[in-house]
Amino acid sequence: MAAWESNRAGYLALLLHAHLPYVRNLEEYISLEEKWLCEALTESYLPLILSWERLALEGINFKLTLSLSPTLISMLIDPRLQERYGRYLDILKGLATREMERTKYDPVFSPLANFYYERVSAIDGAFKETYQGNLLAPLKRLQEQGYLEIITTCATHGYLPLMLTRESWRVQVRVALDLFADIFGRRPAGMWLPECGYTPGLEDILQAEGIKYFIVASHGLLNAVPGVTTAVYAPVKLTGGVAVFGRDWETSHQVWSRTEGYPGDPLYREFYRDIGYDLDFSYLEPYLIGGTRGDTGLKYYRITGKTECKEPYDFQAARERARENARDFLANRDRQLACWAGVMSDKPVVVAPYDAELFGHWWFEGSAWLEDVLRLAAGPDYQTGLTTVAAYLEQYPPRQEVALGPSSWGKAVTIVFG
Repeated sequence: MAAWESNRAGYLALLLHAHLPYVRNLEEYISLEEKWLCEALTESYLPLILSWERLALEGINFKLTLSLSPTLISMLIDPRLQERYGRYLDILKGLATREMERTKYDPVFSPLANFYYERVSAIDGAFKETYQGNLLAPLKRLQEQGYLEIITTCATHGYLPLMLTRESWRVQVRVALDLFADIFGRRPAGMWLPECGYTPGLEDILQAEGIKYFIVASHGLLNAVPGVTTAVYAPVKLTGGVAVFGRDWETSHQVWSRTEGYPGDPLYREFYRDIGYDLDFSYLEPYLIGGTRGDTGLKYYRITGKTECKEPYDFQAARERARENARDFLANRDRQLACWAGVMSDKPVVVAPYDAELFGHWWFEGSAWLEDVLRLAAGPDYQTGLTTVAAYLEQYPPRQEVALGPSSWGKAVTIVFG
């Protein structure tokens, strides 16, 4: 349960949705599709878990909601994929070692090569020694300690509005919840609808399966009938009692947008420059999955600007910029929540969902930024408190009943059936 401090103007409910399609290969080699999983583990999932465990060890009372898809859960518990990921780390560590040797006399790139070697070594040690390949164990522990709320999504991450029968909805939901209960020993309070895809009637299936809430895109809530009185800053309920939260657009734009949001800062690492494309093929060949050029995760340049002439990446400067962006993010939440607190009877909540892979993979500094946000918001310097979605719902039940039309996130405002 979040601490409902009187000095807080309102609450921030961060939600990370972790999903990858099921890519397990029947052969013994690491497939290109399995490389997706390996990259997500190395750049996002493991760094996030390590940061959350670090915060918990320091006694930082952070709160966060994490959605794990059934396909991802199934891959994380698969012994064959665990073994292959261990091999992937061996390959990556070998390349990082060779890069230290290649750049040892280069005053610009040698520190970067050492940085990557230390990072890969830490990930390797955490996966193989600390967690023994079982990444669900620390997540379960963090949930039991009250830091995380873990929920799930549909069985195959199918887009429900385009599934034509209620039975297909029911199967997608029930199979997911049964797997979740087998793994975590209980059913989740909430469910993430893939792509926030909602169509009327889904709430009946969710309610029958014991789900208490789900989330829709901001326009899905703002177009409710009758009109919502609290915008997206409080949940509403549908007939039958299932609660609905709306995704906050402002926090989405600040974090998702590469052109206007934090990830596009010139100091941050350039995703599209990788030694897998820059160096000689003969040098790289022993370390390339599938024997073809591709991303290795060792990227030596920063965004710089809208130019092909990229400058070397300075990881220390980028780390400091992430701290600055975290402070800016929370200052904006303070202003946003203070505005709504003055016109609401309950304390407002900003629901901020993101793909988990954004943090670390697409936005390299994102996992460090998120750690700073959690650390700062848990302290006394901001009016923004942290909560899980379920904890807020328990403290502040919906006051308004509405009906929703079809909606999903993205540029399209509504779903149109031709």
